[in-house]
Amino acid sequence: MISATDFIPSQYTHSIEEGNFQWSAPSNIALVKYWGKKDNQIPANPSVSFTLNNCKTITKLAFAKKNTSTALNIKDDFSFDLLFEGQSKEDFKPKIQKFLERIEIYLPFLKDYHFTIDTENTFPHSSGIASSASGMAALAMNLMSLEKVLNPEMTDEYFYQKASLLARLGSGSACRSVKGQVVVWGNHANISGSSDLFGVEFPNAVHANLKNFQDTILLVDKGEKQVSSTVGHDLMHNHPFAERRFAQAHENLDQLISIFESGNLDEFIKIVESEALTLHAMMMTSMPYFILMKPNTLEIINAIWKFRNKTKIPVCFTLDAGANVHVLYPENVAEKVLQFIKNELVGYCQNGQYICDEIGNGAVLI
Repeated sequence: MISATDFIPSQYTHSIEEGNFQWSAPSNIALVKYWGKKDNQIPANPSVSFTLNNCKTITKLAFAKKNTSTALNIKDDFSFDLLFEGQSKEDFKPKIQKFLERIEIYLPFLKDYHFTIDTENTFPHSSGIASSASGMAALAMNLMSLEKVLNPEMTDEYFYQKASLLARLGSGSACRSVKGQVVVWGNHANISGSSDLFGVEFPNAVHANLKNFQDTILLVDKGEKQVSSTVGHDLMHNHPFAERRFAQAHENLDQLISIFESGNLDEFIKIVESEALTLHAMMMTSMPYFILMKPNTLEIINAIWKFRNKTKIPVCFTLDAGANVHVLYPENVAEKVLQFIKNELVGYCQNGQYICDEIGNGAVLI
C-alpha cells in the first residue's frame, strides 16, 4: 500500500540554476461525484471522471535559484510572481501560497528558487467552469518537471502519481486532471490500484460506446457562486444523509465498472444523472442549506429528458457544484444533439454561450 511518506524525497543527485517548463492540463467532469472530505484533501468517497480536452489551463513556470547572499528572511520563504493572461494577479496569490505550504514537505527545493507562474485558460475566466482543477494540475506538472531534473532516475509512474498527489493538495479534483481518459480517485474495493492519495487511470475495460464521449457545457450562470466548494464540502461533516451518500457513491462506482464494460448507455445515464441530482440534494439538505441550480438549469434538464424520451438518443446531463449543465453524449449522435442544443437549449445560456468539449487524455508538456 503506497503511503504519502513514499513521496518525500531523500537527497537530490543533480542541480539546476534556472530554466522554465510549460504544461497544459484539462478540466474534468465527475460522473460519480466527490462531496465531503477529510483532513489533507482526502475524499470522503471515491469518484470517477471523464477527462476533458478543450477546457484547459496552460501554465509556464520559470525558475531561478535565489542568491545565497539574499537576506535570510527572503531565503527562508516562498518567492513567486503570479501572472494570469500576462497580467499580475495578486488575488490568486494566497491560494498559491497555501498550496506551496502544503506541498513543501514533498518538494523541499521550493524555497531555493524564485518562481514566475504565468497561466492562462482556454475558456473564459469565471465562466462558471472550475479552473482550480486544471490550474492546480498544470502547476503540479511543472513542479514535477523541475524535480525530475533534480532526480533524473525518477520513474514515469512515480512522476504521474506524485503530480496527482500534489495537484490534490491544491484542489481535490485536480488529481483527476493529470493522466488518463477515465480517472478514479479514492479507495474502492473493486478497483485495483485506487487510492485516496492520487487519481489513477480506470484500469478496467471501457466499451466503445463510452469512448469518444462529447461534453457540451452550457453556461447558464457565469457569476461567482454564493457558496464555495470548500464551504460546501465542510457542510458534509454534520450532514444528516452523509454516511448514506458516501455508501451510495461506492455502490454507483461498482455499477459503473460493469456499465463501462458492457457499454449499456441506458444504465450509464441513470447513474450519471442520479449522481448529479444527489450532489445538489446534499447542498439543499445541509445546514445551512443552499441552492446552486438556477431556473434555467431546470429548464435545460427537463428539455433534455423530453428530447431523450421522444428521440431515444442517448444524451444526458451532469452538473458540477454550480448552475452550468454538462451535456454528455456519444460522438456518433453529435450532429443531432448539437442541433437540439442550438434549437432548444442555447436560449437558456447566459449570452447564448456554450463550449463544445470531448474526452481527452490529461496533461501535456508543451
